[in-house]
Amino acid sequence: MKSDETLTSPAQSSIASGEPVPRVVMVAAYRFPHGDAMSNRLLQLARSATPPGATTVIVNDWPGTERPPEPVTLPPELRLITLFTTDGGGRVRRWVRRQSRPLRVLGALRQAGVPTGEVTGICLPLGLWNLSTWIVLRLTMRCPLTVDVLERHEPGQFRHGRLTPYFIRHRWHSLLAGRLADRVIAISTTLQRRLARPNRPILVVPPQVDCADYRQPAPSSLTNGLRLLYAGTAGPKDRLAAVLEGIRRLPEPERQRVRLTVAGMTQEQAAAMSDLDDTVMADLTDQIVFLGRVSRNRVLAELRTAHYSVLVRPTGGYADAGFPSKVPESLAAGCPVLLNHTSDLATYIDDGREGIVLTGPDADDVRDGLRRALTLDDAQWWQMSRRARERASAFDYRAWMPTVSAFVAGRPTGQDQVSTQGRLHTPRREQ
Repeated sequence: MKSDETLTSPAQSSIASGEPVPRVVMVAAYRFPHGDAMSNRLLQLARSATPPGATTVIVNDWPGTERPPEPVTLPPELRLITLFTTDGGGRVRRWVRRQSRPLRVLGALRQAGVPTGEVTGICLPLGLWNLSTWIVLRLTMRCPLTVDVLERHEPGQFRHGRLTPYFIRHRWHSLLAGRLADRVIAISTTLQRRLARPNRPILVVPPQVDCADYRQPAPSSLTNGLRLLYAGTAGPKDRLAAVLEGIRRLPEPERQRVRLTVAGMTQEQAAAMSDLDDTVMADLTDQIVFLGRVSRNRVLAELRTAHYSVLVRPTGGYADAGFPSKVPESLAAGCPVLLNHTSDLATYIDDGREGIVLTGPDADDVRDGLRRALTLDDAQWWQMSRRARERASAFDYRAWMPTVSAFVAGRPTGQDQVSTQGRLHTPRREQ
């Protein structure tokens, strides 16, 4: 196996004299920072974990064997070290690479001049949590190890159920994290309850955004029709078929006023990944546009011109354990959401304020929600858009900086919501 190379931006390659000392190290294995949901989670969590005047180092083990794209400019408080190898190898070599990751991370930190003795906290996602990582980092770093848990998969999500290798690894990592992590960041209160252990703090941190990234919305008048946006890759977790069927069940004059843009999939991909009906697609040919996979900038542009983003999910299970990152992004763009309540969405989305809440995840529920949306005038929509942007401030990484930076470093957070079971709750919702 060829030795790994360490790629760093020249401005981020080492810690020079007089620069802020790194306090937190984030470890990941994503295509960071190039725009997918996991990379966005890492970026904003790293920013909120960085105390004022300090620095956070992100050590990212680039997946795959192709050379990473040119580095992008990161916020000044973040330093990126990218590890990669040109030799993919077979299953054994990939297993060795995963098991050796903590040693390679330590080597990269030493090469970059990061004084590991002064690191106050390490955070890594659940997918990287294994025994070798825990043993190596526990013996060498002597600081709290925090695991970021974003989901809990269910057997029904996979073709082979409990025998699916990915599902087995996921549950094994969850078991280890539940027993060995010093601290846990959970994306939802459902995961918080599942991972609760005596005297082990858990902090619920929903998906975060940088509200400064989003421009003012600029949709057309509702008199010209209702523009909807679905952004993502539909599958068992997102009921895109129910959305389309709901549009189809509208009375003809109302149906002709609705247009849906699907960003993230082609029509063929959507048909393969979900339960879309060919008859429904044929009936709605002139009302649906599939953009295929697009850049994040294109998604933001579509959010600016949409009246609502749509998200329909089944209740319970995987949907309640996670938290859809597209909701905070839509709110920050001033695009209200049309959705049913799952996970912790009821904490943030009130019917008629930040969006339209469906009574359930079925096609008739979607139809009824769309009929309500079609009755609004422009002034009512703009009021809802303003409330959406106001609500987005609850997800802005700046609002979370004091709590997350203290939590990852093992310091008191200034909040007194720690229960006898060691659970730390999210900040209370503004009234």
